Amino acid sequence: MPPASDPNELSLEDLYASFAETGLVRRLLELTRDEDLGPDRLDATTEATHEGDRPAAARIVFRQAGVVSGLAILPDLIEVFGGDISSKPLAHDGQAVGEGEPVCGLRGSTHAILRLERTALNLVARLSGVATRTSAFVDEIARAAPGVKARVLDTRKTTPGLRLLEKYAVRCGGGLCHRLGLHDALLIKDNHLAGLALHEITAFVAAAAARARLSSSPLQFIEAEADTLEQFDALLDLPPGTIDVVLLDNMTPEVMRDAVRGRDARAPALQLEASGGVRLDTIAEIARTGVDRISVGGLTHQAVSLDVALEIEP
Repeated sequence: MPPASDPNELSLEDLYASFAETGLVRRLLELTRDEDLGPDRLDATTEATHEGDRPAAARIVFRQAGVVSGLAILPDLIEVFGGDISSKPLAHDGQAVGEGEPVCGLRGSTHAILRLERTALNLVARLSGVATRTSAFVDEIARAAPGVKARVLDTRKTTPGLRLLEKYAVRCGGGLCHRLGLHDALLIKDNHLAGLALHEITAFVAAAAARARLSSSPLQFIEAEADTLEQFDALLDLPPGTIDVVLLDNMTPEVMRDAVRGRDARAPALQLEASGGVRLDTIAEIARTGVDRISVGGLTHQAVSLDVALEIEP
């Protein structure tokens, strides 16, 4: 089994480029164009109110403070929407900006800018909301649990169709990407283990890991879930290197500390990931248990879009 490339080792610029190379970003942008402009690619309001097309300049402005994400997408979005527009970043993805700060300048025809306006703002606002929420979780660990090794990761609880872009936004906010989908990592969860007796789990996981390693599909890692300390203890019986990570699902901090002690004594190379109901007010305590990773579905599915506007300059 060849290893999959790790998106967390890439710079933001290279990460977006690698996501764009999949073709999924382009398909998404084409869909956003078609849902707004319809089959005839028509902006009825602009056509009716601007009989003559004139050159214009505009700025994308943050109306509230936050972490920027989505500027990397704008050149591709402009290409998909068509029209003579050039963009000039005034900030960069991953940058914290204040209320009222412009993050990008646009120049081009009035028609083209107005056609692009809402979709560009929707994407930048949504992704910046994810980046800003991620930054809050990352900063909370740094503030309340300095020196711990735990890193914040996303999950697959993303908006359908927006997964790659939302995972890009998590990176902009200082978090890490978990697996991108079902195709690039093995995660044996409770539903895969359903119906197994406790003494059967070790052999089942070992067999699944062996089959995965014989596959030609590249995988980032092999992970198994444990809902109880008894299940976790069974996974510690696996030979070193069988799995890379154990997910500690919905465990209390006290139980997680017991798991960390067991890992340190019996399988020190094994990574431990905390997951399930992680909140901003609990993440620091979880980080102090000694786990390596904390996956937070709320980075994406509870993120709120920022207030972002496009202002055409007089």
